[in-house]
Amino acid sequence: MPKPVPSRMAAISIQEPGGPEVLVLEEMATPVPGAGDVLIEVSAAGVNRPDVVQRLGFYPPPPGASDTPGLEVAGRIVDLGDQAGAFKLGDQVCALVTGGGYADYCQAPAATCLPVPEHFSLVEAAALPETFFTVWSNVFDRAGLKSGERFLVHGGTSGIGTTAIQLAKAFGAHVVATAGSDAKCQKCLDLGADRAINYKEQDYSEVIGRELGGVDVILDMVGGDYLARNIQCLAIDGRHVSIAFLTGSKAQVDFMPVMLKRLTLTGSTLRARETAFKQAIAQALAKKVWPLLEAGTVKPVIDSTYPLARAADAHQRMESNAHMGKIILTTGVDG
Repeated sequence: MPKPVPSRMAAISIQEPGGPEVLVLEEMATPVPGAGDVLIEVSAAGVNRPDVVQRLGFYPPPPGASDTPGLEVAGRIVDLGDQAGAFKLGDQVCALVTGGGYADYCQAPAATCLPVPEHFSLVEAAALPETFFTVWSNVFDRAGLKSGERFLVHGGTSGIGTTAIQLAKAFGAHVVATAGSDAKCQKCLDLGADRAINYKEQDYSEVIGRELGGVDVILDMVGGDYLARNIQCLAIDGRHVSIAFLTGSKAQVDFMPVMLKRLTLTGSTLRARETAFKQAIAQALAKKVWPLLEAGTVKPVIDSTYPLARAADAHQRMESNAHMGKIILTTGVDG
């Protein structure tokens, strides 16, 4: 017999906007799955840069979403709402959620759940949804990266970066990554990048211009003055996708090369998009990427794990920028 779901659970609360110390473990009501939802007993939850931005007070959850941070979880389904699809009680899944991941239990749309890949631990599975949904949607759907094209990703050892390098390489692209140390550049190469550039020692736009003449697709999380150099890097008909702006959302741009090279400048956020949009990404991942994960061709990179109660330490690790790969919170439940 499955154990009953408790009415109360432990979860991380953001006491007020501020530093990592505002993340506090509290007791709160266990969510009840609505129509189309499942309830997951969380074993592991991914820590992502948007969680940090939310903690600072600059990225509020969309209407109806949990105030508890956490955009991805892995664990076991323990309750089902109406119209929850083919999932059953006891299924092990990972899920993309709009919030609520830093908790013992998390409500998730069945449409954004995927089975834990064969041979994966729940910690590894928790590292998948946010970065794989984001990279697939922006690099392959929005930017249309194709086999044989040249691809540049900044922050090559971030969760997004390590995912983007591996997926772009798996689908036949020539991959260039930037990173902030020689050790991080070596990690990018180990993951399959054809070229890694230490941006603290070299101007990546000059290196790309000299060695490649340009790239076809850029995935940018930096913003600010990177935009002008990215435009310089793009080849004819190049596509630039912005998904974050660590150094600022404003930039001064010369549109002459945009016009002359017929460039596409675009961007997106995923959290507030409708469930149907995310469901289409989940279906594409299940068909095209999950087989690569199960074959070992692509794998998540785990930097470190922390118990849920030490969420503040996990955020400190992320803000140090010393991490390589994903930071994961664990609840002590093995699924």
